[in-house]
Amino acid sequence: MIEVQDLGKDVRSGDGRLTILHDISFHVRAGEAVAVVGASGSGKTTLLSLLAGLDSPSRGQVRLAGEEISALDEDTRAALRGRLLGFVFQSFQLLPALTALENAALPLELMGRADANAKAAAMLGRVGLGERLHHYPKHLSGGEQQRVALARAFAVEPKLLMADEPTGNLDAATGAEIIELMFAMNREAGTTLVLVTHDEALAARCGRVLRLAAGRLVQG
Repeated sequence: MIEVQDLGKDVRSGDGRLTILHDISFHVRAGEAVAVVGASGSGKTTLLSLLAGLDSPSRGQVRLAGEEISALDEDTRAALRGRLLGFVFQSFQLLPALTALENAALPLELMGRADANAKAAAMLGRVGLGERLHHYPKHLSGGEQQRVALARAFAVEPKLLMADEPTGNLDAATGAEIIELMFAMNREAGTTLVLVTHDEALAARCGRVLRLAAGRLVQG
């Protein structure tokens, strides 16, 4: 599902360049659950952005389902993301002017799916929000907003789910509920999971751990 070879990322820093990621290589098989862990500033979120084609590498390659994403133009990368990927972010990334139903249906509508609302409503029911379809994000708790984000991610039936600190803005009890729900939905769908987290207990629930330290892969 994912092949990474000699991946590196540099950014400008003052008069010089700062290397964020150093020549990283690994692969993720279809159906695997992989945690990406490391201290703050180790390059976890940068790596996830490169895997998703949201950022371009300074060197090396990322292949998703056999396609080298850095060789694609932005429109083709966006189409590939729409076809393969679901995302769950720490900050939920819901649109405040849209209801829970509209937020969950949005990626399906962008794909031109005629059943967007029905599919989104069913998925919101699956995450326990069947009675909250027409509520706006400001009227939902943090846990409920993250459930909407999960419903949105799984509604497109992604082959690959990427989650970046999905419980980072939630209290411990709510975060635990969201994680249980995410793993349950992931098992049901047979989705490949790449989960960025600083939580070692959460990482241990994944089949494999990729550990970053100062931009280098030291385990995995």
